[in-house]
Amino acid sequence: MLLALVTLVVLLFSCGGESERLKSARAWVAAWERGDARAMHRLLDPRSSRAVSVADLRAALARAGATATADGPVHALAVSETDDGAEATLRVPTRAFGTVRAKTAIEVGDDGVVWSPHLAFPGLRPGERLAARTELPPRASLLAADGAVLAAGPERAPDAAVAEVAAETVGMVAAVAAADSDAGGAIDAERSAALRAEGVPPGAQVGVNGLERALDDRLRGTPGGRLTAGGRLLAAQAPRPAPPVRTTIDPGVVRAAIAAMADRPGGAVAVDPRDGAVLGWAGTPFSGLGPPGSTFKIVTLVAALEAGITSERAVYPHEQQALLDGAPLQNADRELCGGTLYETFAHSCNSVFAPFGAQLGMARLAATAARFGFGRAPDLPGAATSTVGTVSGDEDALALGSTAIGQGKVSASALQIAVVTAAIARDGRRPRLTVDAVAAAQARRRGARPPQRATSAAVAADVQAAMRAVVRDGTGTAAAIDGTEVAGKTGTAELGVTQRCPVEPEPGAEPCVEEDDPTDTDAWFTGYAPAGDGERPRAVVTVVLTRAGTGGGTAAPVARELLLAALARDEVAASGDS
Repeated sequence: MLLALVTLVVLLFSCGGESERLKSARAWVAAWERGDARAMHRLLDPRSSRAVSVADLRAALARAGATATADGPVHALAVSETDDGAEATLRVPTRAFGTVRAKTAIEVGDDGVVWSPHLAFPGLRPGERLAARTELPPRASLLAADGAVLAAGPERAPDAAVAEVAAETVGMVAAVAAADSDAGGAIDAERSAALRAEGVPPGAQVGVNGLERALDDRLRGTPGGRLTAGGRLLAAQAPRPAPPVRTTIDPGVVRAAIAAMADRPGGAVAVDPRDGAVLGWAGTPFSGLGPPGSTFKIVTLVAALEAGITSERAVYPHEQQALLDGAPLQNADRELCGGTLYETFAHSCNSVFAPFGAQLGMARLAATAARFGFGRAPDLPGAATSTVGTVSGDEDALALGSTAIGQGKVSASALQIAVVTAAIARDGRRPRLTVDAVAAAQARRRGARPPQRATSAAVAADVQAAMRAVVRDGTGTAAAIDGTEVAGKTGTAELGVTQRCPVEPEPGAEPCVEEDDPTDTDAWFTGYAPAGDGERPRAVVTVVLTRAGTGGGTAAPVARELLLAALARDEVAASGDS
């Protein structure tokens, strides 16, 4: 009983005896742990708060954190009172130097904490400056899915057997700019600053594009170096190289893409919709942006079905054009186009789909496209962002109609259209794309994070049926494969005026002869297989050929060859597992 009473008295004395200066120091450290610069500023004494603004304080913390490659918040281990205020024992993890554990003196006056630049980082003393010297380990090797070396060593040299595959997919590396550089090289100033904050020293080689860019974080390994305060060593760590990185790249698929593209400008890409693995590509499917033409009608059809303005039972009259606010928007080659919903999709009737855009409005079209990845950073670092334009609320009907058919301000990469197609193939679930074999394997495991829902399974089923009609008897028959059902969508994206003859000539006018110029259009095709009822799609491909004519005539045959290679790869893998 006596012992308990003594303990209670001691506790009460301790709590009541904590000085205001120590309370202020504890509050300062707690705000530091939260990264709350505004709360830290409120705890400063009047003179300090006048001399240092919230923005100044926040910038000082950010600069110190970047110099130290901080990889998490400051954590307080202890705060004790001193003659001048308090001493805090703090810990902060860093990327390049390991964990910093150090003491920081905090001067506290009668009116609050006295600011000093040394309070920007644990372990600094008054008058000291934080300095860092970092280095990277040797860059890791890149491997194809079958283990062949795509890039290794300082020269990033591939195995001779996959040299052409490496040339198409690996990409390049370039040096990180120094902080005082104008960063006019391949690595821009913003990315250079972010890399330096991660411990990458100026002059180090990092990925610019292709696999080198997409997997740069893995390939760089863990940086090392020395962190000093006024010449004193705060922390040090040796750089640690990463193991070789196995990719999802299938050399056979890449070779097929190279052969089918035949050195023509554009891009072709193949994806496994089951796990988001990018199997291979040729050309510029990641970075090349342009109007996707009627391949965007996949998104428009999803939006129209969700909004209830059409259904699989809908039938449309055969017309040559749609009038939007009195302005004509014609079908390709001024053909009469109509029929059931699936028939109008199979034959790519602008006269049906352009009015859908006017009925939907830009906000709904943009929101639907966003669920498929438009307007958002792509899954693969270095890939271009696809967009549908801004939502102003005052778009006219013609602009909305143009958007609905993949023209106007719509700008997409082949990779983005492949994502749209993969989402439809996966019953409305958008897979996360990856070129990392480990990530792809994890995506297939039970309990893995599920793909994002882009649309309902019911809507996706309707779009799947419409896409099968395109290849069965629509504009995409050149993509058909004997014995395997293919679903797809063609696109012929107009780059200029392609229809020069009026739909209704003036009486007595000379006959107008339309002269096709294939350089006026980009040719697109996107599709997946197998696409039969009850079958699980194993391959998605998207092809764009720049200024090369029609999607059905030019891009669909290329897509067929790429589909065959992707399906053959999957069959070989399945036979090897059995």
